[in-house]
Amino acid sequence: MNPQLDADGRLRHFLDTEGLSRETLTHILDTAESFAEVSEHAVKKVPLLRGKTIVNLFFEASTRTRTTFELAAKRLSADVLNINISTSAAVKGESLLDTLRNLEAMHCDMFVVRHADSGAAHFMARHVQPHISVVNAGDGRHAHPTQAMLDAFTIRRHKPDFENLTVAIIGDILHSRVARSQIAALRILGVPEIRVVAPRTLLPAKPRALGVVPFTDLVEGVHGADVVITLRLQKERMRGALLPSEHEFFQLYGLTEERLREASPDAIVMHPGPINRGVEMDSRVADGPRSVILQQVSHGIAIRMAVMSITLGAIRSEGTT
Repeated sequence: MNPQLDADGRLRHFLDTEGLSRETLTHILDTAESFAEVSEHAVKKVPLLRGKTIVNLFFEASTRTRTTFELAAKRLSADVLNINISTSAAVKGESLLDTLRNLEAMHCDMFVVRHADSGAAHFMARHVQPHISVVNAGDGRHAHPTQAMLDAFTIRRHKPDFENLTVAIIGDILHSRVARSQIAALRILGVPEIRVVAPRTLLPAKPRALGVVPFTDLVEGVHGADVVITLRLQKERMRGALLPSEHEFFQLYGLTEERLREASPDAIVMHPGPINRGVEMDSRVADGPRSVILQQVSHGIAIRMAVMSITLGAIRSEGTT
């Protein structure tokens, strides 16, 4: 049984897009549509999670993701607790399980977890009390499901027919939890052609087993694409000799206006952020008319509101397995 589902097949945790049904992912997207309108109201709150307590438990640094989770919880009228790991007992040697038990004793309802170790969110989901939900805000190289869903939501807003899309993902595919979750979500939602574009050292060993088409030439990879997603280049990969330099990466794989002309004329450009300008893409592309990067940030709030409300049972979950 999928560990994200309860005994009745409803979404209890949101740990990964892999293994969920198209109906479940579509339900999250549809729910987010209703929440997107809340941001336009004078009072940006709904009472769905009043009385619930949500804990942001971030073992890795984050501004964008943590902030949007906090805003999402507050707009659902939940109480929010942000744990500063740098000053918490975890730094003093407390185990993850002990941290979990102490927080459970405070009668929390949800843990939003970001951790450097792959599988940390799954570990917590296996050990929490039955009434508690866990949402994965990024674990190691493994998964970042809410980022994948906000990307899918952004795509659907501009290009609603997933079954006629070609999506190109550029950058560090091998180490990217974002790419892994994106690929799984887009495949489940019916995208027929997903391309990954990167130097050979940053491509997975068996890309076709993931359902993607690999390219090492950027121009070929983006040719005719409807959606172009660039990933953040993690600078530690260059120190590990997987790439020679930022300059050379930009020369070969940086998204410029000229290279973007190879894509479909109405293609949109996306990036999960933060952007390394002049490395992953030129500023004229990042700030250009095809960029929907800031829309992704806004949509992140609606998606996280949807995930929280569904997993905590405030909105009925649909389409399991």
